[in-house]
Amino acid sequence: MTEPRLTHLDAAGAARMVDVSGKDVQARTATASGTVLLAPAAVAALRSGNVPKGDALAVARIAGIQGAKRTPDLVPLCHPIAIHGVDVGLEVTDHGVSITATVRTADRTGVEMEALTCVMTAALGLIDMVKAVDPAAVVTDVRVEEKTGGKTGHWTRPREDPDR
Repeated sequence: MTEPRLTHLDAAGAARMVDVSGKDVQARTATASGTVLLAPAAVAALRSGNVPKGDALAVARIAGIQGAKRTPDLVPLCHPIAIHGVDVGLEVTDHGVSITATVRTADRTGVEMEALTCVMTAALGLIDMVKAVDPAAVVTDVRVEEKTGGKTGHWTRPREDPDR
């Protein structure tokens, strides 16, 4: 058996951007999720619409979309690709806000990094809006849930593994 090859390293072990020019353009999607854990006062402020800075959920949604679009500026070896659609779901729960992002493209490489960046920037936008109410907010469990397209085709996160 051979070790899996890290595609972002050249033969000498130096970082490189993978050449995707030979790949076929195809529809690709990625869905990621994450959670912002908040104090009860922040949850109450979100539910009542009384966040001092304004509509925190709207700001988080826009922040997530902007983050997806700017991913190659933030992740060093990520390809700049056309983003054809971004959906950001925000659900206020008893413990904070659950964030789900789905990013779509028709390109030569996937959008997993864009979906993850979307979730993280939505979380950061939300925290910025509620930090006066809850300076101890925590971002947790950011992960890819599903992807379609590319060489590996359709992938869905397996059920929870207690060792992960």
